[in-house]
Amino acid sequence: MTYELIAAVDLGSNSFRLQVGRVVNNQVYPLDGLKEVVRLAAGLTPDKRLDAAAQQRGIQALARFAERLRDFDQGAVRAVATNTFRVAKNAEQFLEKAQAALGFPIEVIAGREEARLIYLGVAHTLANPQTRQLVVDVGGGSTEFIIGQNIDPIRLESLYMGCVSYSLRFFPEGRVDKRSFKEAELAARRELQAIAHDYRQTGWDEAIGSSGTAKAIVDLLELNGFSDRGITREGLEKLRGELLHAGEVSRMKLQGLRADRVLVLPGGLAIMSAVFKEFGLERMAFSEGALRLGVLYDQLGRYHHDDLREATANRFMQRYEVDRRQAARVAHTALGLLNQMVPASREVGHMDAQFLVWAARLHEVGVSVAHSSYHKHSAYIIANADMPGFSRQDQVRLSRLVLAHRGKLERAQPLRGEAPEWTLLFCLRTAVLLHRSRDDQPLPALAVGFTRNGFELRLGASRMEALPLTAAALEDEALQWAGIGGELRVLRDA
Repeated sequence: MTYELIAAVDLGSNSFRLQVGRVVNNQVYPLDGLKEVVRLAAGLTPDKRLDAAAQQRGIQALARFAERLRDFDQGAVRAVATNTFRVAKNAEQFLEKAQAALGFPIEVIAGREEARLIYLGVAHTLANPQTRQLVVDVGGGSTEFIIGQNIDPIRLESLYMGCVSYSLRFFPEGRVDKRSFKEAELAARRELQAIAHDYRQTGWDEAIGSSGTAKAIVDLLELNGFSDRGITREGLEKLRGELLHAGEVSRMKLQGLRADRVLVLPGGLAIMSAVFKEFGLERMAFSEGALRLGVLYDQLGRYHHDDLREATANRFMQRYEVDRRQAARVAHTALGLLNQMVPASREVGHMDAQFLVWAARLHEVGVSVAHSSYHKHSAYIIANADMPGFSRQDQVRLSRLVLAHRGKLERAQPLRGEAPEWTLLFCLRTAVLLHRSRDDQPLPALAVGFTRNGFELRLGASRMEALPLTAAALEDEALQWAGIGGELRVLRDA
């Protein structure tokens, strides 16, 4: 289904943002947006837990966004959460409250996935995207670095340093002196040394900054005559001098200094100065494109069947040398079972159907590690690898299905009794079991349905008599379901 209006929600470590766009001829035209400064990363306690005050700021912001999104369909809104959600130990509990306040699901995305979406947003604002770009996005809790050309990223990286975390760490209460600034800059340079050589080897034609920190620095440099265009090395030195002279940001008398940037400017400036030095930059342009615009375009691609998750699944099958014919057999049968049980899954783009097919196609990636316990290797790879297009929740969901696709069903207990997940698992396990011979022999006639406590599987008796191994395996499978308090009723039609 396509929509005329779509929306993206960016739950950043410093600000939460909402962007509404109109879709015209496969292009997104931003209509309006909302911004709420929540400084979520400032609420991280020393043991990496979000405190109550930060959570409340976030909930209040999302409640205001919910009012703007009141008339939007579920499929027209995509919300993504970034670094603070990745590191907070109590993120899962906060996420439940945040989703209730917003009224839409929220995906926690990995650092490199965040970088990919940032580049997608920036690339759609460039006058000449055919040149090679270095994009730097200094956020509240992390900084993303991308080298790309056209709309394709070449290098993606996310480092754990941001304007909020660095400001709290090196400039408590906004106080700045030469020593603290040097320490912050050196800390950032040490982080950058891990990627700077490879990035400089790859090379770029133009450096571009995106998001709040870059925007704040551009405004300060241009409005105060420190730079004629964009961010320059000389301009950064002048701004640093003004900051050190004032001793704290609140005392600076500069045009363009916004109240919401006062507390986080020192950390952002130190990181940007370190970037210029480690990457050997003299000038950086600014792009209004950022994560939220990238989310909108990624959403648009999914509507037009250009889903990056599909391409990622194909790349994983190639990388891990998956038996494509077997994967296709399992996927076809599993999907057929789901279509019988949940007729709505026949609809194009049905999410449960998509996940079942991806799980079927990727369930044997672990064979490339070792055939013994390959399902465990498969689950580990899917849970921990960088999978462009998939959120962390997506990867966890796939990993759980793949881990429990064979063997003891006790492994599936983390599914927590969610009915759709058990149904997908039943379809996947049954398909794998039926195709254990790994050949193209036709399957017996199958009919599946739900029982009060589980599932029912009907097969043709005459055909099953010729498949004693499969019949025995189905009996064992029924015992597995009974062992976790469920039911698999295997019936043979005459």
